[in-house]
Amino acid sequence: MDIDAAPKVVFGYFTDPVAILEWIGDHAVLDAQPGGEFTLDIEGIPVRGRYVHVEAPERIVVTWGHAGSATMPPESTEVEFTFVPTSSGTHVKVAHRLLPDEHAASHQVGWPMFLDRLRGVFASAENAPVERNE
Repeated sequence: MDIDAAPKVVFGYFTDPVAILEWIGDHAVLDAQPGGEFTLDIEGIPVRGRYVHVEAPERIVVTWGHAGSATMPPESTEVEFTFVPTSSGTHVKVAHRLLPDEHAASHQVGWPMFLDRLRGVFASAENAPVERNE
């Protein structure tokens, strides 16, 4: 997904507990450092995990799962976000690994939907954090 902002700006929308709510989730507590835990409630689903790698502004790797889920408990899957500079901003890649079959389809639809919301944050005339790569 291409986002019209520099990687360091986009990266912040994955690590700041206020900014992340502009595109995904209803509640967030983030300790965005290696080993730090996060809580992200997304449309009634309590997502829990831990930061594995935080390499600003290039990459974030987290464990990911749903609190109370027998099929995908917290820290049972891994999500890697990479932020690649482009001439117009940032290309965000998401790789969600170890997903159980029963969760794969919803996540294949969900990630593009939420990233599109993030793109919309930067497309809005009200948002000024756009910083282009020169």
